[in-house]
Amino acid sequence: MFTQKKLFGFILTVALVMGLGALVSCKKQDTSRKDTIVYSYMSNVGPLNPHMYSPNQMFAQAMVYDTLVKLNDDGSIGGSLAESWDISADGKVYTFHLRSGVTFSDGEPFNAAAVEQNFKAIMGNAGRHAWLGITDKIEKYEAVSTLEFRLTLNAAYYPCLDDLALPRPFTFLSPKAFPLDGDTSKGIKAAIGTGAWKLVETALGEYDLFERNDTYWGGKAGPAEVLVKVIPDPVTRALAFESGDIDIIYGQGQVNYDTFNRLKNSDGVEAKISGPRGTVNVALNSAKGPTQEIAVRRAIQHLSNKPEIVKGVTLGTQIKADFYFSPTVPYCNVGLEPYAYNRETAAVLLDEADWKLPAGKKIREKNGAPLEIDFCFVGNNAAQKAIAEVLQGQALAVGVSLKLLGEEEDSFYRRQKEGDFGMIFSDTWGPPYEPHAMVSSMLLPSHADYMAQIGLPMKNELDSTIRKVFVTTNVDERAALYKNIISTLHEQAVYLPIYHMTMFEVHRSKELKNVRFGTTKSDIPFAAIGLE
Repeated sequence: MFTQKKLFGFILTVALVMGLGALVSCKKQDTSRKDTIVYSYMSNVGPLNPHMYSPNQMFAQAMVYDTLVKLNDDGSIGGSLAESWDISADGKVYTFHLRSGVTFSDGEPFNAAAVEQNFKAIMGNAGRHAWLGITDKIEKYEAVSTLEFRLTLNAAYYPCLDDLALPRPFTFLSPKAFPLDGDTSKGIKAAIGTGAWKLVETALGEYDLFERNDTYWGGKAGPAEVLVKVIPDPVTRALAFESGDIDIIYGQGQVNYDTFNRLKNSDGVEAKISGPRGTVNVALNSAKGPTQEIAVRRAIQHLSNKPEIVKGVTLGTQIKADFYFSPTVPYCNVGLEPYAYNRETAAVLLDEADWKLPAGKKIREKNGAPLEIDFCFVGNNAAQKAIAEVLQGQALAVGVSLKLLGEEEDSFYRRQKEGDFGMIFSDTWGPPYEPHAMVSSMLLPSHADYMAQIGLPMKNELDSTIRKVFVTTNVDERAALYKNIISTLHEQAVYLPIYHMTMFEVHRSKELKNVRFGTTKSDIPFAAIGLE
Protein backbone atom coordinates (compact mmCIF):
# COMPACT_ATOMS: atom_id res chain seq x y z
CA MET A 1 0.00 0.00 0.00
CA PHE A 2 2.74 2.45 0.89
CA THR A 3 4.58 1.89 -2.41
CA GLN A 4 1.42 2.95 -4.23
CA LYS A 5 1.25 6.11 -2.16
CA LYS A 6 4.82 7.03 -3.04
CA LEU A 7 4.07 6.51 -6.71
CA PHE A 8 0.98 8.64 -6.48
CA GLY A 9 2.94 11.40 -4.73
CA PHE A 10 5.43 11.43 -7.57
CA ILE A 11 2.69 11.52 -10.19
CA LEU A 12 0.97 14.39 -8.37
CA THR A 13 4.19 16.38 -8.21
CA VAL A 14 4.54 16.07 -11.97
CA ALA A 15 0.92 17.09 -12.36
CA LEU A 16 1.33 20.19 -10.23
CA VAL A 17 4.39 21.29 -12.14
CA MET A 18 2.95 20.64 -15.59
CA GLY A 19 -0.66 21.52 -14.84
CA LEU A 20 -2.09 18.13 -15.83
CA GLY A 21 -5.54 18.40 -14.34
CA ALA A 22 -6.51 14.86 -15.33
CA LEU A 23 -3.83 13.34 -13.11
CA VAL A 24 -4.94 15.47 -10.16
CA SER A 25 -8.52 14.33 -10.69
CA CYS A 26 -7.35 10.71 -10.50
CA LYS A 27 -5.71 11.40 -7.13
CA LYS A 28 -8.94 12.78 -5.76
CA GLN A 29 -10.56 9.40 -6.34
CA ASP A 30 -7.84 7.45 -4.50
CA THR A 31 -9.41 5.78 -1.45
CA SER A 32 -6.72 3.18 -0.75
CA ARG A 33 -5.35 5.04 2.30
CA LYS A 34 -7.64 4.14 5.19
CA ASP A 35 -5.63 4.68 8.37
CA THR A 36 -2.98 7.28 7.54
CA ILE A 37 -2.87 11.02 8.13
CA VAL A 38 -0.83 12.81 5.48
CA TYR A 39 0.82 16.04 6.62
CA SER A 40 3.51 18.13 4.94
CA TYR A 41 6.57 20.04 6.07
CA MET A 42 9.13 22.16 4.26
CA SER A 43 11.95 19.64 4.83
CA ASN A 44 12.63 16.17 6.18
CA VAL A 45 12.33 15.85 9.94
CA GLY A 46 15.99 14.88 10.37
CA PRO A 47 17.52 12.02 12.39
CA LEU A 48 15.42 13.03 15.43
CA ASN A 49 18.22 13.04 17.96
CA PRO A 50 16.27 13.97 21.11
CA HIS A 51 19.18 15.89 22.60
CA MET A 52 20.09 18.03 19.59
CA TYR A 53 18.71 20.78 17.39
CA SER A 54 18.64 21.51 13.63
CA PRO A 55 18.14 19.58 11.36
CA ASN A 56 15.97 17.74 13.90
CA GLN A 57 12.47 19.21 13.58
CA MET A 58 10.85 19.93 16.91
CA PHE A 59 7.30 18.84 16.06
CA ALA A 60 8.63 15.40 15.08
CA GLN A 61 10.83 15.11 18.17
CA ALA A 62 7.68 15.76 20.22
CA MET A 63 5.95 12.89 18.39
CA VAL A 64 8.63 10.35 19.28
CA TYR A 65 9.89 11.42 22.71
CA ASP A 66 8.39 12.32 26.09
CA THR A 67 9.48 14.59 28.93
CA LEU A 68 9.30 14.12 32.68
CA VAL A 69 6.65 16.84 32.97
CA LYS A 70 4.45 18.67 30.46
CA LEU A 71 2.66 21.95 29.94
CA ASN A 72 -1.07 21.69 30.58
CA ASP A 73 -3.66 23.57 28.54
CA ASP A 74 -4.13 26.07 31.38
CA GLY A 75 -0.40 26.89 31.50
CA SER A 76 0.33 24.82 34.61
CA ILE A 77 2.87 22.00 34.75
CA GLY A 78 1.53 18.45 34.91
CA GLY A 79 2.92 14.95 34.99
CA SER A 80 4.16 13.03 31.98
CA LEU A 81 6.80 10.33 32.45
CA ALA A 82 6.94 11.50 36.06
CA GLU A 83 3.60 11.05 37.83
CA SER A 84 4.57 13.34 40.71
CA TRP A 85 7.53 15.11 42.27
CA ASP A 86 8.72 16.66 45.52
CA ILE A 87 10.70 19.90 45.85
CA SER A 88 12.94 20.61 48.84
CA ALA A 89 12.29 23.67 51.00
CA ASP A 90 15.34 25.48 49.61
CA GLY A 91 14.21 24.86 46.02
CA LYS A 92 17.36 22.96 45.08
CA VAL A 93 16.33 19.29 45.12
CA TYR A 94 13.65 17.78 42.88
CA THR A 95 12.66 14.15 43.40
CA PHE A 96 10.62 12.66 40.55
CA HIS A 97 8.40 9.61 41.00
CA LEU A 98 8.30 7.91 37.62
CA ARG A 99 5.33 6.27 35.96
CA SER A 100 5.46 2.48 36.23
CA GLY A 101 5.02 0.08 33.32
CA VAL A 102 6.35 2.47 30.66
CA THR A 103 8.52 1.02 27.90
CA PHE A 104 10.40 2.49 24.99
CA SER A 105 9.03 1.56 21.56
CA ASP A 106 11.77 -1.11 21.25
CA GLY A 107 10.54 -2.84 24.42
CA GLU A 108 13.25 -1.52 26.77
CA PRO A 109 11.89 -0.49 30.19
CA PHE A 110 11.73 3.19 31.05
CA ASN A 111 13.12 3.71 34.53
CA ALA A 112 15.32 5.99 36.62
CA ALA A 113 18.49 4.42 35.22
CA ALA A 114 17.39 5.41 31.70
CA VAL A 115 16.65 8.95 32.90
CA GLU A 116 20.11 9.17 34.47
CA GLN A 117 21.74 7.88 31.28
CA ASN A 118 19.98 10.52 29.22
CA PHE A 119 20.86 13.31 31.64
CA LYS A 120 24.49 12.22 31.48
CA ALA A 121 24.46 12.50 27.69
CA ILE A 122 22.72 15.88 27.78
CA MET A 123 25.03 17.35 30.41
CA GLY A 124 28.07 15.90 28.64
CA ASN A 125 27.21 18.38 25.89
CA ALA A 126 26.06 21.13 28.27
CA GLY A 127 27.72 23.88 26.29
CA ARG A 128 25.35 23.25 23.39
CA HIS A 129 22.39 23.71 25.73
CA ALA A 130 23.77 26.72 27.60
CA TRP A 131 20.98 28.93 26.23
CA LEU A 132 18.69 27.10 28.66
CA GLY A 133 19.10 28.35 32.21
CA ILE A 134 18.80 24.98 33.92
CA THR A 135 22.00 23.59 32.39
CA ASP A 136 24.37 25.61 34.57
CA LYS A 137 22.23 24.98 37.66
CA ILE A 138 22.40 21.18 37.58
CA GLU A 139 24.83 19.91 40.20
CA LYS A 140 23.87 16.24 40.41
CA TYR A 141 21.44 13.75 38.87
CA GLU A 142 20.93 10.22 40.10
CA ALA A 143 18.67 7.19 40.00
CA VAL A 144 17.64 6.75 43.63
CA SER A 145 15.63 3.60 42.94
CA THR A 146 14.02 1.92 39.96
CA LEU A 147 11.27 4.54 39.68
CA GLU A 148 12.75 7.46 41.60
CA PHE A 149 15.06 10.06 40.05
CA ARG A 150 16.65 12.95 41.93
CA LEU A 151 17.88 16.21 40.42
CA THR A 152 20.01 18.50 42.60
CA LEU A 153 20.65 22.12 41.63
CA ASN A 154 23.45 24.39 42.82
CA ALA A 155 20.94 27.21 43.43
CA ALA A 156 17.21 27.67 43.47
CA TYR A 157 15.93 28.02 39.91
CA TYR A 158 12.27 28.88 39.64
CA PRO A 159 11.70 27.72 36.00
CA CYS A 160 13.18 24.24 36.59
CA LEU A 161 9.98 22.36 35.73
CA ASP A 162 9.27 24.64 32.76
CA ASP A 163 12.68 23.80 31.28
CA LEU A 164 12.10 20.10 31.80
CA ALA A 165 8.77 20.39 29.94
CA LEU A 166 10.42 21.64 26.75
CA PRO A 167 10.44 19.25 23.76
CA ARG A 168 14.26 19.24 23.80
CA PRO A 169 16.84 18.54 25.10
CA PHE A 170 15.58 16.87 28.31
CA THR A 171 13.77 14.01 26.59
CA PHE A 172 14.54 10.32 26.67
CA LEU A 173 16.17 7.94 24.22
CA SER A 174 16.11 4.17 24.62
CA PRO A 175 19.33 2.78 26.15
CA LYS A 176 19.65 0.45 23.13
CA ALA A 177 19.67 3.44 20.77
CA PHE A 178 22.68 5.11 22.42
CA PRO A 179 26.02 5.07 20.61
CA LEU A 180 28.68 2.86 22.17
CA ASP A 181 30.49 5.77 23.84
CA GLY A 182 27.21 7.23 25.15
CA ASP A 183 27.79 10.58 23.45
CA THR A 184 24.53 11.39 21.68
CA SER A 185 25.90 14.72 20.42
CA LYS A 186 27.73 12.67 17.75
CA GLY A 187 24.57 10.82 16.70
CA ILE A 188 22.24 8.03 17.77
CA LYS A 189 21.57 4.51 16.47
CA ALA A 190 17.86 5.13 15.93
CA ALA A 191 15.07 7.48 16.99
CA ILE A 192 13.49 5.38 19.73
CA GLY A 193 11.50 7.00 22.50
CA THR A 194 8.47 6.43 24.70
CA GLY A 195 6.16 8.66 22.65
CA ALA A 196 3.02 7.95 20.66
CA TRP A 197 4.91 7.51 17.36
CA LYS A 198 7.85 5.65 15.84
CA LEU A 199 9.86 6.98 12.89
CA VAL A 200 10.01 3.95 10.56
CA GLU A 201 11.04 5.26 7.15
CA THR A 202 12.68 8.32 5.57
CA ALA A 203 13.26 9.25 1.93
CA LEU A 204 15.37 12.39 1.61
CA GLY A 205 13.51 15.17 -0.13
CA GLU A 206 10.33 13.08 -0.29
CA TYR A 207 8.78 11.99 3.02
CA ASP A 208 9.08 10.68 6.57
CA LEU A 209 6.76 7.92 7.77
CA PHE A 210 5.67 7.55 11.41
CA GLU A 211 3.93 4.46 12.71
CA ARG A 212 1.72 4.28 15.79
CA ASN A 213 3.48 3.06 18.93
CA ASP A 214 0.96 0.52 20.18
CA THR A 215 2.81 0.17 23.50
CA TYR A 216 2.48 3.89 24.24
CA TRP A 217 1.70 4.47 27.91
CA GLY A 218 -0.70 7.30 27.08
CA GLY A 219 -3.10 5.12 25.08
CA LYS A 220 -3.49 4.04 21.48
CA ALA A 221 -3.34 6.77 18.86
CA GLY A 222 -6.25 7.24 16.46
CA PRO A 223 -4.47 6.74 13.10
CA ALA A 224 -2.02 3.91 12.38
CA GLU A 225 0.41 6.14 10.47
CA VAL A 226 1.42 9.76 9.95
CA LEU A 227 3.07 10.41 6.59
CA VAL A 228 4.95 13.71 6.42
CA LYS A 229 5.59 14.75 2.83
CA VAL A 230 8.35 17.20 2.00
CA ILE A 231 6.76 20.22 0.31
CA PRO A 232 8.97 23.32 0.60
CA ASP A 233 6.63 25.74 -1.16
CA PRO A 234 3.40 26.99 0.50
CA VAL A 235 1.58 27.37 -2.83
CA THR A 236 2.37 23.78 -3.78
CA ARG A 237 1.25 22.70 -0.31
CA ALA A 238 -2.14 24.34 -0.81
CA LEU A 239 -2.53 22.66 -4.19
CA ALA A 240 -1.64 19.33 -2.63
CA PHE A 241 -4.34 19.82 0.00
CA GLU A 242 -6.96 20.74 -2.57
CA SER A 243 -6.06 17.74 -4.72
CA GLY A 244 -6.30 15.35 -1.76
CA ASP A 245 -2.58 14.55 -1.63
CA ILE A 246 -2.32 15.80 1.95
CA ASP A 247 -5.00 15.73 4.63
CA ILE A 248 -4.11 18.57 6.97
CA ILE A 249 -2.30 21.92 7.03
CA TYR A 250 -1.10 22.86 10.50
CA GLY A 251 1.30 25.46 11.90
CA GLN A 252 2.85 28.81 11.05
CA GLY A 253 4.01 29.80 7.58
CA GLN A 254 2.51 26.66 6.07
CA VAL A 255 0.30 28.62 3.66
CA ASN A 256 -0.21 32.25 2.71
CA TYR A 257 -2.86 34.20 4.60
CA ASP A 258 -5.04 34.70 1.54
CA THR A 259 -4.77 30.98 0.81
CA PHE A 260 -5.92 30.21 4.35
CA ASN A 261 -8.95 32.45 3.98
CA ARG A 262 -9.76 30.87 0.62
CA LEU A 263 -9.45 27.33 1.98
CA LYS A 264 -11.45 28.27 5.06
CA ASN A 265 -14.42 29.12 2.86
CA SER A 266 -14.21 25.96 0.75
CA ASP A 267 -16.93 23.32 0.88
CA GLY A 268 -16.20 20.40 3.17
CA VAL A 269 -13.24 22.14 4.81
CA GLU A 270 -12.87 23.06 8.47
CA ALA A 271 -10.33 25.73 9.41
CA LYS A 272 -9.28 27.16 12.77
CA ILE A 273 -6.99 29.85 14.18
CA SER A 274 -5.22 29.22 17.49
CA GLY A 275 -4.69 31.63 20.33
CA PRO A 276 -1.39 33.56 20.57
CA ARG A 277 1.72 31.39 20.28
CA GLY A 278 4.50 33.93 20.70
CA THR A 279 5.44 37.17 18.96
CA VAL A 280 6.81 37.79 15.49
CA ASN A 281 9.73 40.17 16.06
CA VAL A 282 12.50 41.54 13.89
CA ALA A 283 15.86 41.76 15.69
CA LEU A 284 17.93 44.86 14.93
CA ASN A 285 21.71 44.42 15.10
CA SER A 286 23.15 46.87 17.62
CA ALA A 287 26.75 45.98 16.65
CA LYS A 288 26.77 46.19 12.87
CA GLY A 289 25.85 48.64 10.11
CA PRO A 290 23.41 51.54 10.46
CA THR A 291 21.40 49.76 13.16
CA GLN A 292 24.36 50.28 15.51
CA GLU A 293 22.80 53.69 16.05
CA ILE A 294 19.89 53.90 18.45
CA ALA A 295 18.40 56.70 16.35
CA VAL A 296 18.16 54.37 13.37
CA ARG A 297 16.66 51.58 15.48
CA ARG A 298 14.06 53.95 16.93
CA ALA A 299 13.28 55.40 13.50
CA ILE A 300 12.53 51.88 12.25
CA GLN A 301 10.03 51.50 15.11
CA HIS A 302 8.21 54.66 14.07
CA LEU A 303 8.22 54.06 10.31
CA SER A 304 6.63 50.60 10.63
CA ASN A 305 2.89 50.59 10.02
CA LYS A 306 1.89 47.44 11.88
CA PRO A 307 -1.88 47.74 11.41
CA GLU A 308 -1.22 47.82 7.66
CA ILE A 309 0.77 44.59 7.96
CA VAL A 310 -1.85 42.87 10.10
CA LYS A 311 -4.65 43.88 7.75
CA GLY A 312 -2.84 43.69 4.42
CA VAL A 313 -0.53 40.73 4.96
CA THR A 314 -2.24 38.58 7.58
CA LEU A 315 -5.77 39.62 6.52
CA GLY A 316 -6.65 40.30 10.14
CA THR A 317 -5.77 36.82 11.35
CA GLN A 318 -3.04 38.04 13.73
CA ILE A 319 -2.89 40.54 16.61
CA LYS A 320 -0.74 43.68 16.36
CA ALA A 321 2.19 43.65 18.80
CA ASP A 322 3.64 46.69 20.53
CA PHE A 323 6.11 44.81 22.70
CA TYR A 324 8.57 41.91 22.51
CA PHE A 325 6.39 39.81 24.83
CA SER A 326 2.63 40.02 25.05
CA PRO A 327 1.59 41.80 28.27
CA THR A 328 -0.41 38.63 29.07
CA VAL A 329 2.84 36.69 29.59
CA PRO A 330 3.78 36.42 33.29
CA TYR A 331 5.99 39.30 34.50
CA CYS A 332 5.68 41.13 31.15
CA ASN A 333 2.96 43.72 31.75
CA VAL A 334 5.38 46.43 32.85
CA GLY A 335 3.62 49.61 31.67
CA LEU A 336 5.71 50.46 28.63
CA GLU A 337 4.68 53.09 26.08
CA PRO A 338 4.43 51.78 22.51
CA TYR A 339 6.37 53.35 19.65
CA ALA A 340 3.68 55.13 17.64
CA TYR A 341 3.61 54.83 13.86
CA ASN A 342 4.69 58.26 12.66
CA ARG A 343 6.79 58.80 9.54
CA GLU A 344 7.56 62.39 10.51
CA THR A 345 9.02 61.27 13.84
CA ALA A 346 11.14 58.67 12.01
CA ALA A 347 12.39 61.31 9.56
CA VAL A 348 13.31 63.73 12.35
CA LEU A 349 15.27 61.05 14.21
CA LEU A 350 17.24 60.23 11.07
CA ASP A 351 17.85 63.89 10.22
CA GLU A 352 19.16 64.56 13.72
CA ALA A 353 21.50 61.58 13.38
CA ASP A 354 22.90 63.11 10.14
CA TRP A 355 21.23 60.58 7.86
CA LYS A 356 20.19 63.14 5.25
CA LEU A 357 18.13 62.67 2.09
CA PRO A 358 20.12 64.27 -0.77
CA ALA A 359 18.15 66.22 -3.36
CA GLY A 360 16.91 64.00 -6.18
CA LYS A 361 17.68 60.75 -4.31
CA LYS A 362 15.44 58.22 -2.62
CA ILE A 363 17.91 56.82 -0.05
CA ARG A 364 19.40 58.76 2.86
CA GLU A 365 23.16 59.05 3.23
CA LYS A 366 25.77 59.82 5.85
CA ASN A 367 29.35 60.62 4.84
CA GLY A 368 28.55 59.31 1.36
CA ALA A 369 27.31 55.91 2.59
CA PRO A 370 23.66 54.93 1.89
CA LEU A 371 21.28 54.01 4.68
CA GLU A 372 21.01 50.39 3.54
CA ILE A 373 20.23 47.50 5.89
CA ASP A 374 20.33 43.75 5.16
CA PHE A 375 17.01 42.18 6.15
CA CYS A 376 17.13 38.37 6.38
CA PHE A 377 14.23 35.94 6.32
CA VAL A 378 13.55 32.26 5.58
CA GLY A 379 12.95 32.23 1.85
CA ASN A 380 10.19 29.63 1.81
CA ASN A 381 8.37 31.06 4.84
CA ALA A 382 5.37 32.74 3.24
CA ALA A 383 4.62 35.01 6.19
CA GLN A 384 8.18 36.27 6.66
CA LYS A 385 8.58 37.01 2.96
CA ALA A 386 5.34 39.00 2.78
CA ILE A 387 6.12 41.01 5.93
CA ALA A 388 9.64 41.78 4.72
CA GLU A 389 8.32 43.11 1.42
CA VAL A 390 5.79 45.39 3.13
CA LEU A 391 8.40 46.70 5.59
CA GLN A 392 10.72 47.34 2.66
CA GLY A 393 8.13 49.63 1.09
CA GLN A 394 7.37 51.40 4.37
CA ALA A 395 11.06 52.04 5.03
CA LEU A 396 11.68 53.36 1.53
CA ALA A 397 9.02 56.02 2.14
CA VAL A 398 11.38 57.71 4.64
CA GLY A 399 14.60 57.04 2.75
CA VAL A 400 15.70 53.74 4.30
CA SER A 401 16.71 50.87 1.99
CA LEU A 402 16.03 47.35 3.23
CA LYS A 403 17.96 44.78 1.20
CA LEU A 404 15.91 41.58 1.37
CA LEU A 405 17.84 38.31 1.72
CA GLY A 406 15.74 35.14 1.49
CA GLU A 407 17.73 32.21 2.87
CA GLU A 408 17.33 28.48 3.37
CA GLU A 409 16.51 27.65 6.98
CA ASP A 410 19.99 26.43 7.97
CA SER A 411 21.65 29.52 6.46
CA PHE A 412 19.12 31.76 8.18
CA TYR A 413 19.92 30.30 11.60
CA ARG A 414 23.64 30.53 10.91
CA ARG A 415 23.19 34.26 10.28
CA GLN A 416 21.33 34.57 13.57
CA LYS A 417 24.10 32.90 15.57
CA GLU A 418 26.96 34.71 13.83
CA GLY A 419 25.36 38.14 13.78
CA ASP A 420 25.51 38.29 9.99
CA PHE A 421 22.48 40.54 9.61
CA GLY A 422 21.23 44.08 9.94
CA MET A 423 17.66 42.98 10.58
CA ILE A 424 16.41 39.41 10.93
CA PHE A 425 13.23 37.70 12.04
CA SER A 426 13.50 36.49 15.63
CA ASP A 427 10.19 35.16 16.90
CA THR A 428 9.53 34.41 20.53
CA TRP A 429 8.69 30.79 21.16
CA GLY A 430 5.39 30.94 23.02
CA PRO A 431 4.54 28.78 26.03
CA PRO A 432 6.28 27.29 27.94
CA TYR A 433 9.34 29.28 26.87
CA GLU A 434 8.14 32.77 27.78
CA PRO A 435 9.57 34.72 29.39
CA HIS A 436 12.26 32.69 31.12
CA ALA A 437 13.75 30.56 28.31
CA MET A 438 13.65 33.41 25.80
CA VAL A 439 15.44 35.69 28.25
CA SER A 440 17.95 32.98 29.13
CA SER A 441 18.82 32.51 25.44
CA MET A 442 19.94 36.15 25.35
CA LEU A 443 23.06 35.25 27.33
CA LEU A 444 24.76 33.28 24.54
CA PRO A 445 24.98 33.44 20.71
CA SER A 446 22.60 30.53 20.24
CA HIS A 447 19.92 32.63 18.53
CA ALA A 448 19.63 36.16 17.13
CA ASP A 449 19.12 37.80 20.52
CA TYR A 450 22.68 37.83 21.84
CA MET A 451 24.13 39.09 18.58
CA ALA A 452 21.42 41.74 18.27
CA GLN A 453 22.17 43.00 21.78
CA ILE A 454 25.94 42.70 21.82
CA GLY A 455 26.50 46.32 20.77
CA LEU A 456 24.42 47.77 23.61
CA PRO A 457 26.52 49.77 26.09
CA MET A 458 24.68 48.14 28.99
CA LYS A 459 24.90 44.55 27.70
CA ASN A 460 27.02 43.29 30.62
CA GLU A 461 24.63 44.83 33.13
CA LEU A 462 21.68 43.40 31.26
CA ASP A 463 23.19 39.90 31.33
CA SER A 464 23.85 40.21 35.05
CA THR A 465 20.20 41.11 35.63
CA ILE A 466 19.08 38.12 33.56
CA ARG A 467 21.19 35.78 35.68
CA LYS A 468 19.74 37.21 38.88
CA VAL A 469 16.11 36.82 37.82
CA PHE A 470 16.32 33.02 37.74
CA VAL A 471 17.77 32.46 41.19
CA THR A 472 15.73 34.86 43.28
CA THR A 473 13.05 33.23 45.40
CA ASN A 474 11.30 36.54 46.06
CA VAL A 475 8.46 37.03 43.57
CA ASP A 476 8.42 40.83 43.90
CA GLU A 477 12.17 41.03 43.30
CA ARG A 478 11.79 38.73 40.30
CA ALA A 479 9.09 41.00 38.85
CA ALA A 480 11.31 44.06 39.29
CA LEU A 481 14.21 42.34 37.54
CA TYR A 482 12.03 41.30 34.61
CA LYS A 483 10.75 44.87 34.35
CA ASN A 484 14.34 46.11 34.12
CA ILE A 485 15.19 43.61 31.37
CA ILE A 486 12.08 44.18 29.27
CA SER A 487 12.18 47.98 29.67
CA THR A 488 15.84 48.18 28.66
CA LEU A 489 15.30 46.18 25.47
CA HIS A 490 12.26 48.28 24.60
CA GLU A 491 14.02 51.60 25.20
CA GLN A 492 17.03 50.48 23.19
CA ALA A 493 14.70 49.47 20.30
CA VAL A 494 16.56 46.20 19.73
CA TYR A 495 13.41 44.47 18.52
CA LEU A 496 10.64 45.51 16.16
CA PRO A 497 7.53 43.62 17.33
CA ILE A 498 5.12 42.95 14.46
CA TYR A 499 2.26 40.82 15.76
CA HIS A 500 1.38 38.16 18.28
CA MET A 501 1.27 35.06 16.11
CA THR A 502 -1.38 32.42 15.82
CA MET A 503 -1.32 29.06 14.06
CA PHE A 504 -3.54 27.82 11.25
CA GLU A 505 -5.18 24.44 10.94
CA VAL A 506 -7.09 23.28 7.86
CA HIS A 507 -8.57 19.82 7.23
CA ARG A 508 -11.45 18.15 5.42
CA SER A 509 -14.25 17.86 7.94
CA LYS A 510 -15.62 14.58 6.54
CA GLU A 511 -12.28 12.77 6.81
CA LEU A 512 -10.66 13.95 10.05
CA LYS A 513 -12.33 14.32 13.44
CA ASN A 514 -11.26 15.83 16.77
CA VAL A 515 -8.56 18.06 15.26
CA ARG A 516 -7.30 20.55 17.84
CA PHE A 517 -4.30 22.69 18.61
CA GLY A 518 -1.52 21.55 20.91
CA THR A 519 -0.45 23.48 23.99
CA THR A 520 2.77 24.61 22.28
CA LYS A 521 3.83 25.48 18.74
CA SER A 522 5.76 22.23 18.46
CA ASP A 523 2.96 19.96 19.65
CA ILE A 524 0.80 18.60 16.83
CA PRO A 525 -1.72 16.25 18.50
CA PHE A 526 -1.94 13.68 15.70
CA ALA A 527 -2.71 10.93 18.21
CA ALA A 528 -6.06 12.48 19.11
CA ILE A 529 -7.28 12.72 15.50
CA GLY A 530 -9.92 10.30 14.35
CA LEU A 531 -10.22 9.10 10.74
CA GLU A 532 -13.49 8.46 8.94
